[in-house]
Amino acid sequence: MSNPVSMEQWLNEQVAVRKRAVDGGGTPGVAAMAQLAGKSGLQILEAMMSGELPHPFINETLGFDLMEVGDGRAVFQGVPDKRFYNPMGTVHGGWYATLLDSALGCAVHSKLPVGMAYTTAELSINIVRAASHTTGPLRAIGTVIHSGKQMATAEARIVDAEGRLYAHATTTCFVFEAGRAGQEAVDRAHSRDGKVGIPQ
Repeated sequence: MSNPVSMEQWLNEQVAVRKRAVDGGGTPGVAAMAQLAGKSGLQILEAMMSGELPHPFINETLGFDLMEVGDGRAVFQGVPDKRFYNPMGTVHGGWYATLLDSALGCAVHSKLPVGMAYTTAELSINIVRAASHTTGPLRAIGTVIHSGKQMATAEARIVDAEGRLYAHATTTCFVFEAGRAGQEAVDRAHSRDGKVGIPQ
């Protein structure tokens, strides 16, 4: 049985994180390149948390928030409510995947120097416990394993307030120079069948 005190604490922390961003002027949106100029990946994420930069629309859609960010680490939290149910009456696998992908990606993002960006090339997840609207808040904790000039890898786990595991995942990300040249490299990395590969 979940610990109500821990669950309540996590819920209160998420309210506080969201309030901080809103009070700082944060809204859902996409930052302009000019707003990102001169900022490292970690500084960009910190600016989103403070409300200086907009936070992604997906946060509003799926009801989760970036709770913590550090060097090679990112923590997201969400509550798996009935909006995310599949036909079997449990939380859809896509909700786990998106929460994990967010933690994995932001962990990688936190390691990027000024002028660099990334895109997910591979995501592998395992769901080991079903969640429902009675589960309470869940956290995806992402940690970088390797951060290189062209490739980064990370791992993440979804846990509840008692530390019980619900899902785990790994990712491989393609790292590239931000801006037009970087986007062209990403476009070249996509094969004809839509899969992403690391350019040779």
